[in-house]
Amino acid sequence: MAEADQLLTEIEVLGEKIAEARQAVGRRFIGQERVVELSLAALLCGGHGLLVGLPGMGKTMLVDTLGTVMGLSSGRVQFTPDLMPADILGSEVLETAKDGSRSFRFIEGPIFCQLLMADEINRASPRTQSALLQAMQEREVTIAGQHRPLPAPFHVLATQNPIEQEGTYPLPEAQLDRFLVQIDVDYPTRDTERDILLATTGVAKQESPRIFTAEDLIAAQNTVRRMPVGDKIVELILDLVRACRPGEAEAGKAINDSVSWGPGPRAAQALMLTVRARALLNGRLAPSAEDVLALARPVLSHRMALSFAARARGEELADIIDSVARDITRAEAA
Repeated sequence: MAEADQLLTEIEVLGEKIAEARQAVGRRFIGQERVVELSLAALLCGGHGLLVGLPGMGKTMLVDTLGTVMGLSSGRVQFTPDLMPADILGSEVLETAKDGSRSFRFIEGPIFCQLLMADEINRASPRTQSALLQAMQEREVTIAGQHRPLPAPFHVLATQNPIEQEGTYPLPEAQLDRFLVQIDVDYPTRDTERDILLATTGVAKQESPRIFTAEDLIAAQNTVRRMPVGDKIVELILDLVRACRPGEAEAGKAINDSVSWGPGPRAAQALMLTVRARALLNGRLAPSAEDVLALARPVLSHRMALSFAARARGEELADIIDSVARDITRAEAA
């Protein structure tokens, strides 16, 4: 019982602190509360986020603000077609000492940070994109046969332009699956855009305070993983993920007719983590069916693909996911 009380206290204290961090981010990244929520959820779960939106939507400023507020050392890589893996990971150089002896010295690349912004990640060639695979999954890189651990915690927030496709290389499915959530950054509302204009075109510049440290974030990630999840929510997550796989007994006609492949077990793991983080961000002690419904699209959309016939019919994957999630949630509530 004492352990349960201690966990309850930790969750309450963390909830207050993360609410403060959320407000700090929101003062600089105005509006777009859902984008901030999903970004913080990715960090609280120890995962990576894929920010999808048009240029000029504030994605770079969001990542910079998150790094400051969460107390993380940050790095940025602008992905271009001529970027090489060594430009990200680092490389060994041959140095000559004063006595004439020679030795190799490793120079760390920008990936050796705690929060890496991979700007326009789909602009780089597949060879360069693959340089992030090991880092994102195993939190280490292998260079010249030597394993080099990355700083802890380590997170990647990558950006992608959803419209401009000329000179780009679509991310492979294996890499997309390593992003915990896909965060769609849409146009702001009129009122939000007015606030942005007034806040960003004057002399004063809004500064972001540091709320967390790297050690605080690691402790928070541990607390999130210890948050209780009810059996009904676990079953709801399983029902949702399995219902999005064509050919499964739980899949409906829309999935079988329109989806080429569905999410794997990593999607269920992502939902289990993110529903806890969302509950915490909203001041609750345990996740609910509302959290599963809200996170269905961010967690599943980049782990599924429409068939050619469905794309020809003009169907949208997001609409199909939302429909399946609503149907399952209603069935569980009945």
